[in-house]
Amino acid sequence: MKFAVMSDTHDHMDNLRKAIEIICAENCAAIIHCGDIIAPFMIKILEKAEMPVHIVFGNNDGDAFLLTRTALESGGRITIHGHWGRIELDGLKIAFVHDGPLAEGLAATGKYDMVFFGHSHQHYQDRIGETVLFNPGDVMGKDIEPGFGIVDSWTREITRVVIR
Repeated sequence: MKFAVMSDTHDHMDNLRKAIEIICAENCAAIIHCGDIIAPFMIKILEKAEMPVHIVFGNNDGDAFLLTRTALESGGRITIHGHWGRIELDGLKIAFVHDGPLAEGLAATGKYDMVFFGHSHQHYQDRIGETVLFNPGDVMGKDIEPGFGIVDSWTREITRVVIR
């Protein structure tokens, strides 16, 4: 199974639409968003992917009530987990947050196979013990080329995809 990991879309609608096209073409089964989605209309764009989407809040997200209400209107397809999420996908135990130091702490517990985070707008990958720590960079394209990650749950390999 493949799934996508993204962060820091910051209302960049065009790049999010392009990312969803790639994610669907790659036959991903889910999307994890590590915060700073910003506005409810971005959730409506994510909903068009027609797959489960898991979101955590970032430090720049707008009205939490409106974001949550918009997610609830998706009929269960979009889930906002609050400030940190933990899920299991295809046997992988995954935690995801917005902030890097919190992600490092979660990875250090050894309870997760993978921990994802955003906030810095910089692509990053490392290991803490047996846990993969990954920041996909940003979909916005603030300081680097916009992009996201695709995880292969069978091989546990992560590929960074640049949005063009």
